[in-house]
Amino acid sequence: MEKSALQISRSAYQPKLPKALQGAVKIKEGNPTQSVDDQEDIKKLFPNTYGMPVVEFVPSEEACNTKMNVGIILSGGQAPGGHNVITGLFDQVKKLNPENRLYGFILGPGGLVDHNYMELTKDIIDEYRNTGGFDMIGSGRTKLEQVEQFEKGLEIIRELDIKAIVIIGGDDSNTNACVLAEYYAAKNYGVQVIGCPKTIDGDLKNAQIETSFGFDTATKTYAELIGNIERDCNSARKYWHFIKVMGRSASHIALECALQCQPNICIVSEEVEQKDMTLNQIVDQLCEAIAYRAAQGNNFGTVIIPEGLIEFIPAIGRLIQELNDLLAAHGADYKDLDKTAQREYIISHLSKENAATFETLPEGVARQLSLDRDPHGNVQVSLIETEKLLSEMCEARLAQWKKEGKYVGKFAALHHFFGYEGRCAAPSNFDADYCYALGTSAAQLIANGKTGYMAIVQNTTAPADEWVAGGVPITMMMNMERRNGEMKPVIRKALVELEGKPFKAFAAVRDRWAKETCYVYPGPIQYWGPSEVCDQPTKTLSLEQSK
Repeated sequence: MEKSALQISRSAYQPKLPKALQGAVKIKEGNPTQSVDDQEDIKKLFPNTYGMPVVEFVPSEEACNTKMNVGIILSGGQAPGGHNVITGLFDQVKKLNPENRLYGFILGPGGLVDHNYMELTKDIIDEYRNTGGFDMIGSGRTKLEQVEQFEKGLEIIRELDIKAIVIIGGDDSNTNACVLAEYYAAKNYGVQVIGCPKTIDGDLKNAQIETSFGFDTATKTYAELIGNIERDCNSARKYWHFIKVMGRSASHIALECALQCQPNICIVSEEVEQKDMTLNQIVDQLCEAIAYRAAQGNNFGTVIIPEGLIEFIPAIGRLIQELNDLLAAHGADYKDLDKTAQREYIISHLSKENAATFETLPEGVARQLSLDRDPHGNVQVSLIETEKLLSEMCEARLAQWKKEGKYVGKFAALHHFFGYEGRCAAPSNFDADYCYALGTSAAQLIANGKTGYMAIVQNTTAPADEWVAGGVPITMMMNMERRNGEMKPVIRKALVELEGKPFKAFAAVRDRWAKETCYVYPGPIQYWGPSEVCDQPTKTLSLEQSK
C-alpha cells in the first residue's frame, strides 16, 4: 500500500493509554445493573446477560497469559478510529500471550455467517495504525438476528478456536452483539461477545458512554470545511451558504460544528420538534435573519442544517404518516394518474391539516413525498435535499417581502452536504487514543471472562493517562421500541438535550451570531504541537463535563 509522508509519520504515533491499562490489569466490579426502561421485558429476553455489574480496570501485580483467539467485526457506517480499536485489541491480545491470534471477518457481520475471514498479522496491523476508514477488513450492514446465523457463525468460531467475538458498531450493531452474546451464553457454547461504541452521529452515548468514537474527528473535519466556507463567504460577501451535515436521528454534529465555527444560523432538529414548528416557521426565522443582515449591508451568511431535519418537523412527520397509509391502501388508483391529477387526488384524500401542509411544500418535494418509497413503503427522506428546499422557500418568501417593501437585499444561495468527507478521515489524537484504549479494554474484558459487555472509557476530558477504562453490560442501555411494527429490545438513541450544557451554551449566543459576523475558522486537524491545539476533545464533551 502506497503511503503519503503524513501517513508514514503518523503510523509511528504511539497512542496514549489510561494508567490502568499500561501494565497488568484486574477488574473492580460495581453493583448489579438494570436496563434504562422496560426492566421486566429486557430481563425476560436476556436472562443470561442481564443485571451484570459495571466493571473498571485497575492495575494488578500479577500478569496473566490468557490463551485466546479473537474474532473482530466492523459493522455499519465507517467512523474514524476503527483501525485503532483493532490495533489496540491486537497489541493487547499478543501481550497477553504471543500465541494468541486475531481474525478479521470480511465486510461486516456477513463475514461471520459466510465464513469469510483473514488472520490479522503484525505486518497487516502495522499498515493501518492511526489511519482512517474501515478498509483493513471492510464493513457491512448484515444484522445478526437469526438462530441460523448464530449457528453458522459458530461453525467457523469452533474451526478457528475463537474464544470471543468483538463487534465494533453503533446502537443497532451493539444490540445485535448482545443478542448474540445471550444466545451463546444460553447454549453454554463458551463464546464471549464484546461490543465497542462507534458512530460519527454522536447518538450512541449515555451515562456510561461519554462519546462514541469517530464523532471527534468527523466534527473537526466538517468544522474545517465549514470554517473555510465561512472565510470565503466573508471574503466574497454575496452568498448565503446552506450546509447540510450528517445526523439523521440527532443533531449532535450540527450543534458541535456550530459551537466550533459560530455560523449565522444552526437549526437543531430536536428544538424544532419540541416547539412543534412548521416548515413555514423555520423559513420565516431564516428570512428574518437574512433580511436583518441585508439591512446592515451584509447579503451573505451561513446556515447549518442537520440531515434528519425534515423528519423532526411534526407537521411533516404527521403528513408522511398519513401519506404512507394512503398510498399503501390506494397506491394502485393513484399511480396511473397524470401529475396534476395525482396532486389533486392526494390533497382531496388527506385530512384538512395535512392537506394544508402538503400545499405549502415546493412541487418537487411534494412529489418526492408522494412517489419515492423504500422497500418498506416509507418515504426516502434522505433523498430530500433539505438545504435546497429551505433556500428555495427563503427565496420565494424574500421575493414576496420585497414586493411588500420588507426586504431590500439581494439573495443568492449555494448548497453543500458534508457526509462521506468526515467518515474516513485520519483520526484526531483524541480518537486515535480513545479507540486504542477501547480495543485494549475489549481484550481485557475477554481475558476476564466477560460477555454481553461494551468496552468503555470515561473521564475523557482529562489527559489520556487519567482516563478510566472498563466495561458496561449492554442490557443496561436497552429499552423496548417499535421497529417495523414489532416491539424490539434496542439501545436507546441519545438526542440533543435542550436542557443540556452544549445546547444552552449555543442558545445563549445564537441571536448575536445571526446578526453579526462572528465566524471562527478552526483549520485542519493538528497531530503534532501543543496539547491545547492537538489533544482537545469536542466542545460538546468539554461543556457536558464542565463542573
